[in-house]
Amino acid sequence: QVQLVESGGGLVQAGGSLRLSCAASGFTWDYYTIGWFRQAPGKEREGVSCIGSYDGDTYLSDSMKGRFTISRDNAKNTVSLQMNSLKPEDTAVYYCAADRAITTAHAMCVMNKILKYDYWGQGTQVTVSS
Repeated sequence: QVQLVESGGGLVQAGGSLRLSCAASGFTWDYYTIGWFRQAPGKEREGVSCIGSYDGDTYLSDSMKGRFTISRDNAKNTVSLQMNSLKPEDTAVYYCAADRAITTAHAMCVMNKILKYDYWGQGTQVTVSS
């Protein structure tokens, strides 16, 4: 059974940190481009950060630069999103997704409203209080 499971969300004060994890099972993780996306109430889903199937190919949305870092561990079938200096506007449900056809992190993050990705997780809530 294919699964993507996010964890690590929660309530944190502005300026704090959280580390989200996306764990995969049921498919060959190594060949997939992975992305973190978020959706706040009343807003469209947006790409946060994505990572390709090989080292070095990452994409980070401009508003997260300097604050968020994405990494993947293919041996553990996980992708992590380290979020520092959190702001109230980072409050959203965070989702991870995986797709084999998309080969670049940039495309993964910007095409999410146009393409149907192979797998999505159920999401984890991140709430940042002011």
